[in-house]
Amino acid sequence: MDYGSMLGNSFEYAKEAVWGKWMKWIFLVISTIIFPLLYGYVMEIYRGKTPAPEFEDWVKLFIDGIKLLIVGIIYSIPALIVMAIFLGGSFALMASGSDAAVAAGAGGMLLGMLITFVVAFIIGLIAAFGVIRFARTDSFGEAFNISAILAHIGAVGWGSYIIALIVLWVAVIVIGVVLGILMMIPIIGWLIAIFIEPVLAIFVARYMTHIYESAAAPA
Repeated sequence: MDYGSMLGNSFEYAKEAVWGKWMKWIFLVISTIIFPLLYGYVMEIYRGKTPAPEFEDWVKLFIDGIKLLIVGIIYSIPALIVMAIFLGGSFALMASGSDAAVAAGAGGMLLGMLITFVVAFIIGLIAAFGVIRFARTDSFGEAFNISAILAHIGAVGWGSYIIALIVLWVAVIVIGVVLGILMMIPIIGWLIAIFIEPVLAIFVARYMTHIYESAAAPA
């Protein structure tokens, strides 16, 4: 897997999606506020469309975005349940008032946060491919076809997949730092950040699509 090439292609894809297309860029900025629209546009990218699709058929984009949001919420449920169990039990112990119970509650809270993070991380690896699979099949069932998703990740290679995600996270962090610096510029900084946000979403979606398509497994 050529991570540098994937980053470069994703950057060019995102740039070409908006550069010189000012009305489309403005619509994408608006979609960050009416966020299901942006999610719907991301679905179009997940479907492998190249060059970047035009921003049209707002109703379809909105509906697709709602569907993608529902898939994301369902994937988040296991981590939320784990967090609720541990935090609920920890708060109950800490509310009892005794020093031992408070200490046990604090320890349980830390353990719960760690377990929640691990569960969320594992589910996140699956969900990242699940949402692309959903975009390509338009089937809620296929979004949660865990055996097929795991087979697809296996075709990519778990090591390659995780490294690719780390490369993406580093790139996003670097971009985030740059945006943070720019946002310190009065008025203009915030304006730049607002316009960069949808471009970053396009960049990430395209990069994830590259990872997905690097496997020989069927969509």
